[in-house]
Amino acid sequence: MVYPIVYSVIRSFFDADGSGFVGLDNYIGIFQGRDNLVSVRNTAIWVVVAPTLVTIVGLVFAVLTERIRWATVFKLVVFMPMAISFLASGVIFRLVYEQDPDKGVANAAMVAVHDTFAGGASYPGAGPRNGDGQPVRAEGGAVVGAAPVGAGQSALVPLVRVKAEDLPADAKPAAAPPAAKAGQLTGTVWFDFTRGGGGTLNQPNPGESGLPGVKVEAVRDGKVAGEATTRPDGTFTIGGLPSGTFTVRLPQDNFTASYGGAEWLGGTLITPAIIASYLWVWAGFAMVLIAAGLAAIPRDALEAARVDGATEWQVFRRVTIPLLAPVLMVVLVTLVINVLKVFDLVFIIGGGDPNASVLALSMWTESFGGGNDQGAGSAIAVLLFLLVVPAMLFNIRRLRQERS
Repeated sequence: MVYPIVYSVIRSFFDADGSGFVGLDNYIGIFQGRDNLVSVRNTAIWVVVAPTLVTIVGLVFAVLTERIRWATVFKLVVFMPMAISFLASGVIFRLVYEQDPDKGVANAAMVAVHDTFAGGASYPGAGPRNGDGQPVRAEGGAVVGAAPVGAGQSALVPLVRVKAEDLPADAKPAAAPPAAKAGQLTGTVWFDFTRGGGGTLNQPNPGESGLPGVKVEAVRDGKVAGEATTRPDGTFTIGGLPSGTFTVRLPQDNFTASYGGAEWLGGTLITPAIIASYLWVWAGFAMVLIAAGLAAIPRDALEAARVDGATEWQVFRRVTIPLLAPVLMVVLVTLVINVLKVFDLVFIIGGGDPNASVLALSMWTESFGGGNDQGAGSAIAVLLFLLVVPAMLFNIRRLRQERS
C-alpha cells in the first residue's frame, strides 16, 4: 500500500512521459479548462448532495422498518441492490434513462402520467392543403376555418400530412358531422387522404380516418367561446354557444411533437440522474446501519418523552435524532468517502459525457482512458487522497470514542 501512494505523489510532479519535472503544474491544471472545472464542480455536488440524500432516505426507511408488519421483507428488498455490482447497476440505469419511452422506464412513467392528465393527441407536421378555396388554412402554427360558421351549423376540417404512426389505436373511419342543434357547432376533423386515390377532396370519404383527440375551439373576437375534443371518428360538438358566427380553430398544441419525457442523460439532468441511481444502491446500506442504531436507543427515554406529553414528531426530532447523531455522522462521513471515489456509475451511465465527469473518472481518463498523462492522473489521485484522509480520520476517531 505504501509504495503506490509514495510513487503516485512523486509521479504527480512530472510530465506525461515522466522525464521532466513540472512542479505543481499538474495540480494547477486540475482547476483549469472547462472539462476539469466541470469534474471539480460535479464532485462538490456529489459530496454535498449524495451522502445527505442517502442518509435521509436511509433514516426514513429505518424508521419504517419499526412500524410496518413485513419489516424483514422490506429490509431485504431495500438492501438487495447492494448485492449488485456498480457496473451492473450502471447498465440497469442506463436502460432506465433511455430517451425513448418505449425503452426507458423513467420516461415511460412520465409519459403515462403526462398523457393521463394532459389528454388529447398530437399530430406533428399535420396541416391543411395549401392554396385558395380550401375550407381551412394555417395561421401561426394553428389551423383555422377560412369562413365563419354560425351556431347551429357544421364545419369540415380536412388535414393532410398525417403520419401513420401518429394515428391513435382507437381512430375510426371519418364520419359526417352530426346534426347541430341550437347553440351548438359541430364538425369533423379527419385525414383527407384516400389510399389508392379517388374520393372527393374536402369531404369525408370511405377509407379515410378520423383524427381523435384533437382540441377544437370556437373563437369570436380573439376569445374562445367554447371548445371540444374530437371523438374516435373525428367528429366534435361544441355546445353552449351564443347566437352569431365563430371561427373554428385547431390550436397549435395539436401539431407539436408528443411529450417524450425528460432528457435524463442530457447536460442538465445527467448528474442528478446518476445520483438517483447511487441512492438506489446505497439506501439499503444506510438503512441497515441506522436501524441498528435505532435498536440500541434506550426505550425508556422514548417512553419518558411520550409520558411527558411529547408528540411522535417531537419524540423523533428531540429524542431519537440526538441519540442517533453519532450513527448518522458515521454513515454520512462513510458515504462522503465513498462518493469521492465514485467511478463505475458515472462511467457507465454517463457514457463518457464530460458533463457527468467527476474527479475519480478524470483520474482514470487522464491516466489510462486516452489522456496518456499519468502525471496529471497522479495529481488527481493525490488530491482525492488528501480529500479522503480527513473524513477517514474522523471516522476512526468516532469509532474509537464509541469503543472506549
